[in-house]
Formats: sequence, structure tokens, C-alpha cells
Amino acid sequence: MSPGSWNPTTVVQGIVWILLGLLLWPEPGTASLPLLMDSVIQALAELEQKAPVTEATHTATVWRLSAQDSGPHDPLYPFVLEGWSLKDTKLDPPALSPELRGLIKEVARHGVHGGQEYGVVLAPDGSTVAVEPLLAGLEAGLRGHRVINLPLDSTATPLGVRATFPDVGAVVPDIRATSPELRDTSPGVTSADVRAVSPTVRATDLDVGATFPGVRAPSPDDQTSSPDAKAKSLTTVDSLLVVTLARDLGLTFLQSSQTWSNPGLGAEGCWDKLSDPQNFTLLDPEASPLTTAFLNGALDGALLGDYLSRASEPQPPLSHLLSQYYGAGVAGDPGLRSNFRRQNGAALTSAPALTQQVWGTLILLQRLEPAHPQLQGMSLEQLGEVAIRATKEFTEAFLGCPAIHPRCRWGAEPYRGSPTPLKLPLRFLYVHHTYLPAPPCTAFARCAANMRSMQRYHQDTRGWNDIGYSFVVGSDGYVYEGRGWDRVGAHTLGHNSRGFGVAFVGNYTAELPVEAALRTVRDVLPSCAVRAGFLRPDYALLGHRQLVRTDCPGDALFRLLRTWPHFDANVKPRTARRASRSSKRKPAPVTLPATNLQ
Repeated sequence: MSPGSWNPTTVVQGIVWILLGLLLWPEPGTASLPLLMDSVIQALAELEQKAPVTEATHTATVWRLSAQDSGPHDPLYPFVLEGWSLKDTKLDPPALSPELRGLIKEVARHGVHGGQEYGVVLAPDGSTVAVEPLLAGLEAGLRGHRVINLPLDSTATPLGVRATFPDVGAVVPDIRATSPELRDTSPGVTSADVRAVSPTVRATDLDVGATFPGVRAPSPDDQTSSPDAKAKSLTTVDSLLVVTLARDLGLTFLQSSQTWSNPGLGAEGCWDKLSDPQNFTLLDPEASPLTTAFLNGALDGALLGDYLSRASEPQPPLSHLLSQYYGAGVAGDPGLRSNFRRQNGAALTSAPALTQQVWGTLILLQRLEPAHPQLQGMSLEQLGEVAIRATKEFTEAFLGCPAIHPRCRWGAEPYRGSPTPLKLPLRFLYVHHTYLPAPPCTAFARCAANMRSMQRYHQDTRGWNDIGYSFVVGSDGYVYEGRGWDRVGAHTLGHNSRGFGVAFVGNYTAELPVEAALRTVRDVLPSCAVRAGFLRPDYALLGHRQLVRTDCPGDALFRLLRTWPHFDANVKPRTARRASRSSKRKPAPVTLPATNLQ
């Protein structure tokens, strides 16, 4: 290839296709690297160094290659990501080290079997990420043009044949599925009309105002009486959302609607060894495939795919892009990183627009695979109802909740003794600061070390059964599970059984926590707890000093708490300082020797 014909986008696309193609030809018996995102980035970097820039790398389609040797045949991905460029291409992957081939074998396919989750890796921010939807989003983003016409005729187009469809229905408006910070999307990147939802949709079905303020839910005037007529106005889907979120959301909730069960989503798990992770065990052995790790990977794929679809030439090397996203932030933007995937995911697409994508994806699957066992005999209205339910659960129970690292993620020691269960829902939320550690923790490694240090102090010095707080909020975008939702804590003497104790890491006598942490405690954590039945809707928020003789949670933070909606101003700090002798015997706020921060 001549220097003049070198195309950076071609190189990047080729790397994704080669990497995904390698997932199909792992060498058995090879040693595996730790299942870390850093290992995936290492594999990408090696591919970028070794991959030849040939015509094959940019005409090959990984999903066509997948169909050759990847198990059950799925017509969706070839249709969505290949469209009208279906070319049989033989992939000749570059030589990789046995260790990288072993890693690729481990992350080839996402799956949940027997309480174990496969195809996931541990990221530097402490989150677990499914690799398959991440790479699918990267490829969809590299293709740039994301609008896919829906085949709304009565006969599915045979695979391998160029797909052409008549202009069915109204022309869709140019509604951009991007966050406010990412509004400058390319003109070709559009989503379907957000009002073309199932005829049975009501504003109360989505309750989009609670999660997406300013987004208007469809009104009855937006709807027609015929599902077929409404479907004909849904003429396109966004390939990026189809391959990352919409397909799996739709199929999982479709199956649950047929078995009258709630699939649940967002199940967490524990790695066997954080320093050398190889096996990931789910905390809920009956979890659906829509685990936290899968949804993390899907959101990361959607966000990075959106970024790539709008990025100007030259495209960044994928190893650099992932290093930035799972590090300090893409292109120097600390807001565009994995720590804030839920916030960015909520801004990427509205609830009505995502409902459109899930519904359109199910329609597309039904047309492409008429014999699909779950889709046979399903009407457009029924598919629309599944899409509404799936989107509502995803936006409220996942995007609308904070990312909470479970105890095993920060290396907690076991509870000593027998925990006392809480009687839910509780009436109060008590706000603390840790005082020491005084500096806010801005990275997972430091936050996890702080958690271990506080637990040691509470257990070994104070003689408590466990870390005292219910939850601890870092400045890294994450909440850390202490005693959790079910166990009585040791955070607010005389009131531990009546409320949850939530602490900000740091000393907030003169300064305030970062806005993301404040928003978590003010809005996100309590609203999620109310929805789940852990906290009463009329809960009251109190500072520690209102109930116990202490300066906690610090003067600056307490002044701010007084302005929050659920703050109970009727409980005065001066009253608390005249409390009973037992209250006055409450120890001072947690103080940890600096040498104990290990």
C-alpha cells in the first residue's frame, strides 16, 4: 500500500475486525493473562503494531466472519453492521503471543452459566466490563453512518442479498441520540421518531420526567389506533444502540414476559483475586445475562462508538482510546471516562428514544428470523409493550441508580459475629464525613485502601463487628458498600436501626465534596433506595450532628445539607448537643492514624 493511500480509519477498523476475528480462533491450552482491561488494551496495542494494512482489513466484516464459526446463527449483526457490503473475506490474523491468544479465548463471548460470568474483565476503576458488547460498539462507531432502515414488508430479506427497502412511512426527524456535551454528531447519525411508540404507551408507563427531566413522554395525541400504522412510522434504528443495548434488553425482557418472571438486571459479582483475576462469580446465582458487567460493557461500547462516529480524522488508536477512557478521560475530558458511564449513558439517549430502539430491534429480529422461538406470533403491540418495560427497568433500576462497588471489590474482611437485619423500609438517611481519611479519594485504588483502613480501625480499635457505615461515597464516581441495605450499622449512636449511615470520604469542615458525590447522596442513592423499598418515600435527611454530640459532617457540608429537599430542619444541632448522657458518650468522629492508610 502506498503512503498516499494509507487511511487511519481503515487501520483502526481493521484492528477491531482482526481482534474480534481472533476471538473465533483461540489456541487451546494457551496460558492466559489476568482478566484485566489493561490486558485487553495490551492485546489491542500488539495488534496495532502487527496488523497489516491491506484491502482485506477494511472490507472484512467481523460479524460475517462470526457467522462462519461462532455457534448459533444470528442474522441481526450481519444485517446491521454489514448492510449492503456483504463480502466474503478470509481473515489472516497476525501472530500474537500465546498469552494474548489465551486472553482472547477467555473474553470471546459473554455468558452467564452456573453462577459464573464469562467474557468479562476488571477495569482500573474497579468496575467489571463485558468485552463483547464493548467491541461491538467500537465497530458500529467506526462505521460512522448508523441509520439502518427497517424491513417493514411482509417478507424478510434473505441473508446475503443486498437489502433494499421501500420508503415506508413518514420521514423521521433529525433527533440526535447524544449527550448535551456530545451534540455535534454527524448529520447522518439519527434515531427514529421518539413519539412512534406502542399505541398503549402512557406518560405514566415511562415516567421519564423523574429520570430525564425535560423529556416529554408521548401523549395520546401522538398515537394512532393501528400498531401497523405506528410501526410504519418507525422506519430506522441506530446500529450502535442495536448491537450494544437494544437487542439484549429486548430479548431478555421478551423471555421474561413469556414466563411471567422479572429478569432483574445489574447483578454484581466477585473476582477470585483482584491482583490476578481469572474467575468471576455472581452474587446472585439466578442472575439474568443483563448483569452489571454486561451493561457496563454495553454502555462503554455505546459511548465510545458515539465518540468514534463523530471523531475527525485521524481516528485515535483503539489502545489509546481505551487507555484514556479507563483512565483520566478521553482527549483530556475527565467527564468522558468509565467512572461516569451511567451519567453519560443517561444523557446519550432519552427513555422514549431507547424504547424506540428496543422496539425497532425486536421488529427487525422478527422480520429477519421469522422462526425465532421467542418472536413467533408476537404482535407489534406486544413487542412495543416489551420495549416499554425493558426501557423503564433499565433507565430506573440501572441508569437511575448509583454504581455501588460490593464489599468483595474493595477487599472487605468478613463481618465478625452475627449481623442484625434491618426492618425495611427505613425512615432516615444520616449524612457523615469520614474526617480521616481527610483527602477525598479520586481513584479506585485509594478509595478501596481507605475502605480497608476504616474497616480495620472500626473492627480492631473500636471493637465493632464491621465498618460502621452503610455506604461510603468516594470522589471517583462510585459508592462503596459498607454494611449495605440489610444490616444494622454503627454510624449514629442510638439511631442505627432507624436509618442508613452514608459517609463522604474526606474532611468537609471548610470545603465541599465534588458535585458528582453530592448529587449521588442528594438525589441518586435515595431515589434508588425508595424505588427498591429500602427507604420510605417521605424519608428525612439528617446530619450526624443533629443526633449525636459531634461536628460531623463538617460545617461546610452541613450548611449545604440544610438546603436539600428532604433535610429535616426540625431537629436542631443544639438540641442534639443537650442529649442524654449515653449520646454524650458517643466517641469523636473517626480518626485514623496516617500510618494506617495502607
